[in-house]
Amino acid sequence: MIEQRLDAIALEADKVQAHMPEVIAWQRNRIIEKFTDAKIDLDSGRVEQELVLLAQKMDVAEELDRLNSHVSETRKILKKGGAQGRRLDFMMQEFNREANTLGSKSINTDVTASAVELKVLIEQMREQIANIE
Repeated sequence: MIEQRLDAIALEADKVQAHMPEVIAWQRNRIIEKFTDAKIDLDSGRVEQELVLLAQKMDVAEELDRLNSHVSETRKILKKGGAQGRRLDFMMQEFNREANTLGSKSINTDVTASAVELKVLIEQMREQIANIE
């Protein structure tokens, strides 16, 4: 059951990664529309500055890398066997940290939905791990 949830977490991370170019393009169009609606001359340099700032705020590459790293580490712990409940519990805390950060950086409903799905998967694993401890 935990392995299935780890597979699902990896899929969600991949889904978010694949979706990011679309999110950035959507955000770019949104900025241009706001400038146009406000009747502000579109200075391409200013638009690019705004995009760079937003890209930095919503960059989730680090969180996605860490999620994938946590999946790998959790698989290693499971393969190792023995009394690993505490280590697995710690990994669930780390998964939660990344899912929370991903959700807080989200500006798109699909990314938010993935963050929520990650939280559900993590909680399901946490319940199983509590039984292992």
